[in-house]
Amino acid sequence: MSQLAAGIQNVNPARTKALVVPREHGAWGLLLVPLVTGACVGFVQHGRGLGDLILFLTAALALFWVRTPFEILVGSSVMRAHTDQEKRIIRQSVLALGICAAVPLYALLKDGRHAGLLFIAAIAGAAFATQACVKLFGREMRMPAQIIGAIGLTSTSAGAYYILTDRLDSLAMALWLASWLFAGDQIHFVHVRLNGAKLQGVRNRFHRSWVFLLGQVAMLATVVLIGLWGVLPIFAVVAFLPVAIRGMIWVFGRRNVLDLQWLGITELLHSITFGVLLITSFYVPR
Repeated sequence: MSQLAAGIQNVNPARTKALVVPREHGAWGLLLVPLVTGACVGFVQHGRGLGDLILFLTAALALFWVRTPFEILVGSSVMRAHTDQEKRIIRQSVLALGICAAVPLYALLKDGRHAGLLFIAAIAGAAFATQACVKLFGREMRMPAQIIGAIGLTSTSAGAYYILTDRLDSLAMALWLASWLFAGDQIHFVHVRLNGAKLQGVRNRFHRSWVFLLGQVAMLATVVLIGLWGVLPIFAVVAFLPVAIRGMIWVFGRRNVLDLQWLGITELLHSITFGVLLITSFYVPR
């Protein structure tokens, strides 16, 4: 680790950050909000295992972080390490982050504990592998690739719940599905906003975003069905209403001004609101 720190000091800080730190800023929220949501619901259902949860959080963050330097290392990223020093930093970063992930995972899985994490990891890994393949088809497949990758990111909801309850049940899968539906809506909305930044008039915006609106209807209908099935509280649908309303406001509102920084902030606030409302739904009497 000291060698890595020394090497970083000799390289342009901005360049090093681009090589080592994940560039998908919104992905941090897609990873952490589901994790916190799953953990809180797990505490509601069972209420134990804080130490294991910290191990899981450490492993999840390290695995997410290591993707950026690992993709550069194997040549599947648009970024490239040009100098020997940059290549050394990439290798050392992958090694350090790999250790940070491997140690807590070993602690969680030793003696046959938490074997269900392997099932979650298999699905998440398949999602990330599929995402990498879809990316090869060019920029027009960027949004589908991100939505597929969100399956892996939101797996932390099921993982955190499972760590605290030792149950990989229908509720764990429902939390994962709910988190993925929400993440997919956010990804789709951001792409609609970027592609429709210059559109004026309701008719033009509706023409560009009717698929997104259908997706929002399908999202709400799915959550209602899961609630009627009794897996999630029916009140959980309220957690999705703020993003459904913000989508309708953009399509049918009068103004269309794109501020990328404000868009990022508001989507982060929507993520936090979603998590709080989904957790709260478990405290509402059924």
